[in-house]
Amino acid sequence: MKFKLIIVLTQDELTDTAIEAARAHGATGSTVITSARGEGLKPAKTFLGLSVAGQRDMILFLVEEHHSRQILESIAAACGFEENPGAGVAFQIDIEDAIGLKTQIDAIREEISKEDL
Repeated sequence: MKFKLIIVLTQDELTDTAIEAARAHGATGSTVITSARGEGLKPAKTFLGLSVAGQRDMILFLVEEHHSRQILESIAAACGFEENPGAGVAFQIDIEDAIGLKTQIDAIREEISKEDL
């Protein structure tokens, strides 16, 4: 089974929205790394040397390749990444190998067999 890693960088208030959208389209789990910082086209504003930019979260989804594009697009749509500048970004990368996913693989296989019916 081949996997992709979907990485989502978004405002902390959109984290749950991204996770719910991913789960609805086949993601079996996620890892959230809080307090990430990032900068887009325009540098973040500061006030007396303190950043006024909001907290960002990094969300990692290790998903089966068959579902990856649909999950990626559902996250972008649910969070409004294309419509709202600065809302976030999501991308995917290939995974060479992974270990420790037995329960997720079983769930994915069951889901794929349901789709074939």
